[in-house]
Amino acid sequence: MAVAALALYVVFIAAGFGWKSYRQWRTTGSTGFRGFHGRPGSREWLAGVGFSAAIAMALLAPLAQLSGVAAALAALDNRPTQAAGTVLAVGGIIATVWAQRAMGESWRVGVDTRETTALVSTGVFGWVRNPIFTAMLTFAAGSALMTPNPLALSGFALLVASIELQVRDVEEPYLLAAHGTTYREYGARVGRFIPGIGRFNVQG
Repeated sequence: MAVAALALYVVFIAAGFGWKSYRQWRTTGSTGFRGFHGRPGSREWLAGVGFSAAIAMALLAPLAQLSGVAAALAALDNRPTQAAGTVLAVGGIIATVWAQRAMGESWRVGVDTRETTALVSTGVFGWVRNPIFTAMLTFAAGSALMTPNPLALSGFALLVASIELQVRDVEEPYLLAAHGTTYREYGARVGRFIPGIGRFNVQG
Protein backbone atom coordinates (compact mmCIF):
# COMPACT_ATOMS: atom_id res chain seq x y z
CA MET A 1 0.00 0.00 0.00
CA ALA A 2 2.96 2.33 0.53
CA VAL A 3 3.76 2.08 -3.18
CA ALA A 4 0.18 3.04 -4.05
CA ALA A 5 0.38 5.96 -1.62
CA LEU A 6 3.57 7.17 -3.32
CA ALA A 7 1.96 6.88 -6.75
CA LEU A 8 -1.07 8.89 -5.66
CA TYR A 9 1.20 11.50 -4.08
CA VAL A 10 2.97 11.97 -7.41
CA VAL A 11 -0.39 12.29 -9.18
CA PHE A 12 -1.58 14.82 -6.59
CA ILE A 13 1.52 17.00 -6.92
CA ALA A 14 1.52 16.77 -10.71
CA ALA A 15 -2.20 17.52 -11.09
CA GLY A 16 -2.69 19.90 -8.18
CA PHE A 17 0.44 22.00 -8.59
CA GLY A 18 2.38 21.15 -11.75
CA TRP A 19 -0.40 20.97 -14.34
CA LYS A 20 -2.44 23.77 -12.78
CA SER A 21 0.60 26.06 -12.65
CA TYR A 22 1.35 25.33 -16.28
CA ARG A 23 -2.24 26.05 -17.34
CA GLN A 24 -2.24 29.22 -15.24
CA TRP A 25 0.96 30.36 -16.92
CA ARG A 26 -0.42 29.63 -20.39
CA THR A 27 -3.59 31.60 -19.60
CA THR A 28 -2.30 34.54 -17.56
CA GLY A 29 1.48 34.62 -17.98
CA SER A 30 1.90 33.80 -14.27
CA THR A 31 2.26 30.43 -12.56
CA GLY A 32 0.07 31.60 -9.67
CA PHE A 33 2.76 30.90 -7.09
CA ARG A 34 3.16 33.79 -4.65
CA GLY A 35 5.01 31.88 -1.96
CA PHE A 36 4.83 32.28 1.79
CA HIS A 37 6.01 35.39 3.56
CA GLY A 38 6.13 36.91 7.00
CA ARG A 39 8.69 37.58 9.69
CA PRO A 40 10.36 34.39 11.01
CA GLY A 41 8.30 33.20 13.93
CA SER A 42 5.15 35.06 12.83
CA ARG A 43 1.90 33.19 12.25
CA GLU A 44 2.17 33.77 8.50
CA TRP A 45 5.70 32.37 8.47
CA LEU A 46 4.70 29.40 10.64
CA ALA A 47 1.81 28.63 8.29
CA GLY A 48 4.12 28.56 5.28
CA VAL A 49 6.84 26.53 6.94
CA GLY A 50 4.31 24.12 8.42
CA PHE A 51 2.55 23.65 5.09
CA SER A 52 5.82 22.93 3.28
CA ALA A 53 6.95 20.53 6.00
CA ALA A 54 3.61 18.69 5.95
CA ILE A 55 3.81 18.21 2.17
CA ALA A 56 7.32 16.81 2.58
CA MET A 57 6.20 14.49 5.39
CA ALA A 58 3.43 13.11 3.17
CA LEU A 59 6.15 12.00 0.75
CA LEU A 60 8.56 10.73 3.40
CA ALA A 61 5.96 8.68 5.30
CA PRO A 62 5.43 5.96 2.65
CA LEU A 63 9.15 5.96 1.87
CA ALA A 64 9.91 5.42 5.55
CA GLN A 65 7.41 2.56 5.70
CA LEU A 66 8.83 0.93 2.57
CA SER A 67 12.36 1.12 3.96
CA GLY A 68 11.35 -0.19 7.38
CA VAL A 69 12.23 3.02 9.20
CA ALA A 70 8.61 3.54 10.26
CA ALA A 71 5.87 1.00 10.88
CA ALA A 72 2.11 1.38 10.57
CA LEU A 73 0.16 1.62 13.81
CA ALA A 74 -1.36 -1.79 14.51
CA ALA A 75 -4.85 -0.39 15.12
CA LEU A 76 -4.94 1.17 11.65
CA ASP A 77 -2.95 -1.42 9.73
CA ASN A 78 -5.81 -3.28 8.07
CA ARG A 79 -7.43 -3.54 4.65
CA PRO A 80 -10.65 -1.61 5.42
CA THR A 81 -8.65 1.37 6.69
CA GLN A 82 -6.32 1.26 3.71
CA ALA A 83 -9.26 0.94 1.30
CA ALA A 84 -10.98 3.93 2.90
CA GLY A 85 -7.73 5.86 2.65
CA THR A 86 -7.41 5.05 -1.04
CA VAL A 87 -10.95 6.25 -1.72
CA LEU A 88 -10.31 9.49 0.19
CA ALA A 89 -6.98 10.09 -1.56
CA VAL A 90 -8.40 9.56 -5.04
CA GLY A 91 -11.45 11.65 -4.20
CA GLY A 92 -9.21 14.38 -2.83
CA ILE A 93 -7.21 14.55 -6.05
CA ILE A 94 -10.36 14.80 -8.16
CA ALA A 95 -11.86 17.42 -5.86
CA THR A 96 -8.64 19.46 -5.88
CA VAL A 97 -8.58 19.65 -9.67
CA TRP A 98 -12.31 20.43 -9.78
CA ALA A 99 -12.02 23.26 -7.25
CA GLN A 100 -8.97 24.71 -8.99
CA ARG A 101 -10.82 24.75 -12.30
CA ALA A 102 -13.73 26.52 -10.60
CA MET A 103 -11.36 29.18 -9.24
CA GLY A 104 -10.05 29.93 -12.72
CA GLU A 105 -7.59 32.78 -13.09
CA SER A 106 -7.99 33.77 -9.42
CA TRP A 107 -6.05 30.67 -8.32
CA ARG A 108 -2.95 31.45 -6.28
CA VAL A 109 -0.55 29.67 -3.95
CA GLY A 110 0.13 32.21 -1.23
CA VAL A 111 -0.96 35.84 -1.03
CA ASP A 112 0.41 38.97 -2.66
CA THR A 113 -1.23 41.94 -0.95
CA ARG A 114 -0.32 44.15 -3.91
CA GLU A 115 -2.81 42.43 -6.19
CA THR A 116 -6.56 41.92 -6.05
CA THR A 117 -8.05 38.90 -7.77
CA ALA A 118 -11.72 38.36 -8.55
CA LEU A 119 -13.72 36.88 -5.68
CA VAL A 120 -15.13 33.50 -6.69
CA SER A 121 -18.27 32.66 -4.72
CA THR A 122 -20.30 30.42 -7.04
CA GLY A 123 -20.21 26.73 -7.89
CA VAL A 124 -18.29 24.71 -5.33
CA PHE A 125 -17.25 28.03 -3.75
CA GLY A 126 -20.91 28.51 -2.92
CA TRP A 127 -20.68 25.43 -0.68
CA VAL A 128 -17.43 26.21 1.16
CA ARG A 129 -15.07 29.18 0.98
CA ASN A 130 -11.91 27.09 0.72
CA PRO A 131 -12.77 23.99 -1.34
CA ILE A 132 -9.19 23.54 -2.55
CA PHE A 133 -7.92 23.27 1.01
CA THR A 134 -10.82 20.96 1.88
CA ALA A 135 -9.87 18.73 -1.05
CA MET A 136 -6.20 18.80 -0.09
CA LEU A 137 -7.03 17.78 3.46
CA THR A 138 -9.19 14.96 2.12
CA PHE A 139 -6.28 13.71 0.04
CA ALA A 140 -3.89 14.05 2.96
CA ALA A 141 -6.21 12.15 5.30
CA GLY A 142 -6.51 9.36 2.77
CA SER A 143 -2.78 9.21 2.20
CA ALA A 144 -2.15 9.01 5.94
CA LEU A 145 -4.61 6.12 6.27
CA MET A 146 -2.92 4.25 3.44
CA THR A 147 0.38 4.30 5.36
CA PRO A 148 -0.74 5.04 8.92
CA ASN A 149 2.65 5.40 10.57
CA PRO A 150 3.51 8.13 13.10
CA LEU A 151 5.21 10.30 10.46
CA ALA A 152 2.15 10.25 8.19
CA LEU A 153 -0.28 11.01 11.00
CA SER A 154 1.93 13.79 12.38
CA GLY A 155 2.22 15.28 8.91
CA PHE A 156 -1.55 15.31 8.53
CA ALA A 157 -1.99 17.02 11.90
CA LEU A 158 0.63 19.61 10.91
CA LEU A 159 -1.14 20.23 7.60
CA VAL A 160 -4.46 20.84 9.36
CA ALA A 161 -2.85 23.33 11.76
CA SER A 162 -0.92 25.09 8.98
CA ILE A 163 -3.95 25.49 6.73
CA GLU A 164 -5.99 26.84 9.64
CA LEU A 165 -3.27 29.43 10.30
CA GLN A 166 -2.96 30.33 6.62
CA VAL A 167 -6.68 30.80 6.12
CA ARG A 168 -7.53 32.56 9.38
CA ASP A 169 -4.46 34.77 9.76
CA VAL A 170 -3.38 35.42 6.16
CA GLU A 171 -6.03 34.81 3.53
CA GLU A 172 -9.18 35.96 5.30
CA PRO A 173 -7.69 39.29 6.46
CA TYR A 174 -6.39 39.86 2.93
CA LEU A 175 -9.76 39.07 1.34
CA LEU A 176 -11.60 41.27 3.83
CA ALA A 177 -9.23 44.14 3.02
CA ALA A 178 -9.51 43.55 -0.72
CA HIS A 179 -13.25 42.90 -1.02
CA GLY A 180 -14.70 44.42 2.14
CA THR A 181 -18.42 43.96 2.68
CA THR A 182 -18.76 41.61 -0.28
CA TYR A 183 -16.42 39.07 1.29
CA ARG A 184 -17.84 39.59 4.78
CA GLU A 185 -21.35 38.83 3.53
CA TYR A 186 -20.06 35.84 1.58
CA GLY A 187 -18.30 34.57 4.70
CA ALA A 188 -21.50 34.96 6.71
CA ARG A 189 -23.35 32.71 4.24
CA VAL A 190 -20.75 30.05 3.46
CA GLY A 191 -18.68 27.84 5.75
CA ARG A 192 -14.89 27.86 5.85
CA PHE A 193 -14.02 24.23 5.03
CA ILE A 194 -17.28 22.37 5.67
CA PRO A 195 -20.72 23.60 4.57
CA GLY A 196 -22.34 25.68 7.30
CA ILE A 197 -19.35 25.54 9.67
CA GLY A 198 -16.96 28.45 10.18
CA ARG A 199 -19.23 31.19 8.88
CA PHE A 200 -18.51 34.76 9.94
CA ASN A 201 -20.54 36.31 12.70
CA VAL A 202 -23.00 38.59 10.91
CA GLN A 203 -22.22 41.26 13.49
CA GLY A 204 -18.46 40.98 12.77
